[in-house]
Amino acid sequence: MSERDEGLFAQISHSRTAAEVVQQIESLILDGVLRDGDRLPGERDMAQAFDVSRPILREALKELEARGLVVSHHGGGTYIADIIGQVFSKPITELISRHARATRDYLEYRRELEGLTAELAARRATDTDRALLSRIVDDMKQAHESGNAEDELAADVEFHNAIGEAAHNIILLHTMRACYRLLSEGIFFNRKAVFALHNARERLLEQHLAIHDAIVGGQADEAKKAAQSHIDFVMQAVDESVRADEWGRVAKLRLIRRDGNSSQGRGSRNNNQLKTNDKPEASS
Repeated sequence: MSERDEGLFAQISHSRTAAEVVQQIESLILDGVLRDGDRLPGERDMAQAFDVSRPILREALKELEARGLVVSHHGGGTYIADIIGQVFSKPITELISRHARATRDYLEYRRELEGLTAELAARRATDTDRALLSRIVDDMKQAHESGNAEDELAADVEFHNAIGEAAHNIILLHTMRACYRLLSEGIFFNRKAVFALHNARERLLEQHLAIHDAIVGGQADEAKKAAQSHIDFVMQAVDESVRADEWGRVAKLRLIRRDGNSSQGRGSRNNNQLKTNDKPEASS
């Protein structure tokens, strides 16, 4: 078993049934410890960790697969299923992506959730939660200073996910993860376009630092206010990005039209000149 998986599973000390294995793995998924796409250790290692026989473990994994919580690939291991993406079905995500007004509703919804999540995180975060938030913020600052927008965007999502974990509310945790999934897939708006706005990256970093400091300092009201102010800025930035795109589109159309008219005008003048030159000279 890898070092990453050490201590993940607890030995079953009672009846050692498949149901107990199922319950423990379900709890790890529910608490967000096991995420979609995570590969479970091999059968032998898991059986040893749970202190159960391999037939019992196989029975448990079969039950988890029947419940849609894990997927098994023949010869490729067992993985946690993509259950977060299913919070929003494919038809609704496709519908949302085709209607721009959904972006503002999404951000309005997130504003309230982010505020509540940050408030709870400030009240409930453990030392481990606070250390993780600080580590992510350090990564974010390093990416910002090096100009690595991709890493900074990744740290942004991980930061908000970590706040969701620090709130210690499993409904909020999975709801927020589903929201961030849609965001990372570009369903609502282009995050890179927002980053490209003047001073946007600097202001976003300042806002993330303010949220971090309030949560780590246990200041619940300040954490809520900082989180909601952050989303207010994102709303404004998205509007500005959309306007900038529209201005750019219109400007290009004007240029194409102007160039076309200029060419047409030059052509007309040339044709008129040719007609003038082709006229017979008047007799003297």
